[in-house]
Amino acid sequence: MATHTHEITVIGGGPIGMFAAFYAGLHSADVLLLESLDELGGQPGNLYPAKILYDIGGYPNISGQTLIKQLKTQVTHFHPTIHTATNVQSIVQTPTGFSLETTSGNYETKAVIIATGGGAFTPRKLAVAYDPALENHQIQYFVQDLEAMRDLDVAIAGGGDSAIDWALALAPIAKSVHLIHRRNQFRGLESSVEKLKASPVVRHTPYLIDAVNAAEGRIDVALKEVRGDQQATLNVDKLLVNYGFVSENKQLRQWGIALEHNAITVDSKMATSIPGIYAIGDAITYPGKLKLIASGFGEAPIAVNEALTYLYPDRRQATHSTQLYH
Repeated sequence: MATHTHEITVIGGGPIGMFAAFYAGLHSADVLLLESLDELGGQPGNLYPAKILYDIGGYPNISGQTLIKQLKTQVTHFHPTIHTATNVQSIVQTPTGFSLETTSGNYETKAVIIATGGGAFTPRKLAVAYDPALENHQIQYFVQDLEAMRDLDVAIAGGGDSAIDWALALAPIAKSVHLIHRRNQFRGLESSVEKLKASPVVRHTPYLIDAVNAAEGRIDVALKEVRGDQQATLNVDKLLVNYGFVSENKQLRQWGIALEHNAITVDSKMATSIPGIYAIGDAITYPGKLKLIASGFGEAPIAVNEALTYLYPDRRQATHSTQLYH
């Protein structure tokens, strides 16, 4: 029996990959979507579903969890083939396109769109010793459910957008919220920083966490002033750590695609160094690239249109939403 060949295979089931698969469906393409995790959703769905996003068109604000729910509904509209828990190990060129060797079998495709984001993510840990038994209980690196923090005293370590978003989201829920940052200036969006200043969140700057110790079902978070002698101790129920993530995208080197600092280099058409393979989202680099979901949503239609033009050069691709949706 002949092996089925998909027209476009999207590697990566985060927000950008899901939108690319949907947009390819708008063009009636035969789409395969492969995701290495057990669930679609990428970072917003699996790492920080409670994070509030402010840069998605049409939404004044939306949680990562809600955005992923909407994208899952959208991507299934045209019934693409979806395989989760599937790692792509190699991409081999064939006379008809590409053969993908994966942990769940081999797949044939005419074109590929890579949307793997930053790859596997590991949170940056506290640089102090603490009892490992506290992790995932009093000390957490992810916030899956804001309601779990209701009426608790919560400390947050970090000074970027995510840490500020957590603080603002928890302010009306938690009993108290303390935000610890090593600098006086925060690195978040200006509008978020202004909201933070007007909120009841207690800011502790410039301080570093010096120690964390269990304290009768709670924890004592010892603070030390940066380049100073001041010290303080916070007794709280939870410590949420948001120092960012260390990303790893080892598989890209195995696929033979040109990289620059571990990111895929693409041109204005989202084309990689291999004809027929395109890439979008946080996995790529080009002059002026912004690592935003909003940017990836714009890159996805470019990659899909160019992939279909590559496959069918004599076919004129519809470019307006009103021409496409049915």
